[in-house]
Amino acid sequence: MKTDGTIKQDEYDMARLGKKQELKRNFRLVSILGFTCILMATWESVLLTSSMGLYNGGPAGMVYGYIVTFLGILATAVSLAEIASISPTSGGQYHWVSEFAPSHYQRFLSFLTGSLPHPRTTCYLHIRCLLLLVLSHTKNPTGVGWLSVLGYQAAFASLCFLCSGLILEFIAIVRSMTSNTAFVPDGWQKTLLIIGVSSLATVVNIWFSDGLAAIESIILCLHILGFFAIIIPLWVMGDAKPGREVFQAFSNDGGWPNMTMACLVGQLGALYSFAGVDCATHMSEEVSDAGFVALVTFLYTMGDPTSVLNPPSDFPFIKAFENATGSWKIAVGLASIILAMEPCACISLLASTSRQTFSFARDKGLPASKRLAYVNPISCIPVYSVVCTGLITMILGLLNIVSTAAFNAAASLAIASILSSYVISIGCFLFARTMRSAPIPSGRFSMRRLGVGFNVLSIVYLTIEIIFSFFPQTPQFDVKTMNWAIVFWIGAVIFATAQYFCHGRNVYQSPVMHVVKND
Repeated sequence: MKTDGTIKQDEYDMARLGKKQELKRNFRLVSILGFTCILMATWESVLLTSSMGLYNGGPAGMVYGYIVTFLGILATAVSLAEIASISPTSGGQYHWVSEFAPSHYQRFLSFLTGSLPHPRTTCYLHIRCLLLLVLSHTKNPTGVGWLSVLGYQAAFASLCFLCSGLILEFIAIVRSMTSNTAFVPDGWQKTLLIIGVSSLATVVNIWFSDGLAAIESIILCLHILGFFAIIIPLWVMGDAKPGREVFQAFSNDGGWPNMTMACLVGQLGALYSFAGVDCATHMSEEVSDAGFVALVTFLYTMGDPTSVLNPPSDFPFIKAFENATGSWKIAVGLASIILAMEPCACISLLASTSRQTFSFARDKGLPASKRLAYVNPISCIPVYSVVCTGLITMILGLLNIVSTAAFNAAASLAIASILSSYVISIGCFLFARTMRSAPIPSGRFSMRRLGVGFNVLSIVYLTIEIIFSFFPQTPQFDVKTMNWAIVFWIGAVIFATAQYFCHGRNVYQSPVMHVVKND
């Protein structure tokens, strides 16, 4: 297939994949950096999920868990970047599986990968990692089939849940400090906030889509300034503890049989900060440094870990800020920076999630695919996919009235699902590069012989993380504290399989069909 000089490289790539360009290209380098920064919010996530690591692993477990997670996700990011440079499409994982899986299983594995249930990156200029260059040229390289679509839907619901919980935590702290009265929120209050945050993200994505790129560029500046606005006061006002209390202080408050188990369970907090490397740019050197600096600063200045965890709180970093600064007002002020960033992350994640849904529906992989794949001719936005994503979160939010555990299970499904889609995608790519007689297509980013090693390391690491993502926070659990994510995950796989054999195999258009047709 030949192109003349007027056709851009990315348009040629889309044509090779048999896809028509339907969405408007509003994002450039800075705006896509802002988009991914706010979407992943790596250093913010380190603080928001600190309770998991402090409870299982302690300060030392958090430090070493972060390093291990970074290395594992780096191998994953390199693998996905290499694949994305060959097949740049919003279909992402399910498209890659379709193209690289064994021929007899391409269609089913692609459908399944597109159906499984995903969590949430930060960077600025001077990118030493080639991943940014590669992924910034892809067309929303965040999509996936059933595994991935449901994963992103669960991730958006999880983030809205996190925002609502943080708002209620602020209300509780302010009321406690100003009037000495305790505030214990009811489930319906959190549900209303979940609906409110989801509605805000939906409205912005539909009616302000043309300005979204400019908004993301502005928020990128706030994201960077906010990092220093928090770190510098902690450095100046906090009393740094000895290094051994950070790098040698392990804890096993969850009661696991050994410290290794405790650290592996607690490591999920760090994984949540890195999950979503298929989004445009996650692994630049500056990103990882920001998250690690935030983590070490937090651990050095938080004071006694016991005082941070007691009374129990979903957001112990606020108490750590108070210990460091000596003032609850300053602590709330610093934490409000993170609170302001999270709704922005919801807006970005909804944009990404709706594109996953649109892409899979375009290949007839979802119920009501024709409707979900509709793109408004004026705004060039997949409006029904955006609205559907918002409504799913609102419906899941209703579960919170009945049971917080049920909603948490649906939300925690995100990590297991997106990692599963990574494993299948990278596994199929590894098969194609080592077992097929025909060479794989060349991309603009290639690890050559090192690629096999990165692929194997990534698969091993992700498999371990998938297993531990189903673990509860303590081995002594009941119905309320059980991690029900595995039930949701198995249910999603069974549902996707049943839908494929009952309906999908007759209508689903495997992406590889279009690639072959256009090559």
